Amino acid sequence: MESLPPEKRDFVNTFLAEPRIARMATANKIGQPHVVPVWYAWDGNTLWISAYADTRKVKDLQENPLISVAIDEVSQDGKTQAVILEGKAVLLHEPAELLKRQFTWIYSRYVGADHVLEPTYQDWINDPLNTLIKLAPNKIYVWSW
Repeated sequence: MESLPPEKRDFVNTFLAEPRIARMATANKIGQPHVVPVWYAWDGNTLWISAYADTRKVKDLQENPLISVAIDEVSQDGKTQAVILEGKAVLLHEPAELLKRQFTWIYSRYVGADHVLEPTYQDWINDPLNTLIKLAPNKIYVWSW
């Protein structure tokens, strides 16, 4: 993670530990932007996202690996907090053990450890078209208003 003051680093790690919906922005080779909601997992340095190889987001990243991801929340008192990560994404198609571990981790955050064992999620985890997006951000922005 870029050098953030300790209080911002702690906020980012705590905030991204929750299974919020992220919005991932890509652009194709002519610069047409595309924003989609995604599930993610954060390990303190890297954001991990699963995506199918035949989706526009993956096709965009094959042409232009630059990416921006926004995760935000509005509390009941109206306070908005957000973390925005930017950098160059890497698409991973192997090794299979890494993909399975990361997909299981990502999906478990949203559906729970018991439900990730259900056939639907196991099909996703083991689908050869499922691609892992790895983002080690070079910029992290923290917003609060």
